[in-house]
Amino acid sequence: MKKVIGIDYGDQRIGIAISDPLQIIASPLKVINCIGEQQIFNEIKNITDSYNIDTIAVGLPLTLKGTHSKQTEKTIKFIENLKKNINVSIKTVDERMTSKEAEKILIQKGVKTGHNKSQIDLTAAVIILQEYLDSK
Repeated sequence: MKKVIGIDYGDQRIGIAISDPLQIIASPLKVINCIGEQQIFNEIKNITDSYNIDTIAVGLPLTLKGTHSKQTEKTIKFIENLKKNINVSIKTVDERMTSKEAEKILIQKGVKTGHNKSQIDLTAAVIILQEYLDSK
């Protein structure tokens, strides 16, 4: 069966989570450091090919009022470029407060979040993907 990946897009890092083959449970996969745009798309393409991915769920960072911010616009541009570079279905998920939720989860687990920003991005990607899987 095909799997789904979830993406928490950021200016410095991109958190990636992956589903199980039944598309029920999200798990952390990796963090991609944003060095160059083409390198990012190459890494995501490698993931989609290696893990038999048919859908990507990308977190869309709306404001608390549900409007667009600068980061929303950056994410929309990223999604447009992702569609040009990778031939799988791409869905968006409202990701308001996922980073705060991820940080709270990590603190509850005893993980210090000050120097573990990549763990926050990875956990946020899991939350985004799980929300997508639960909404199907």
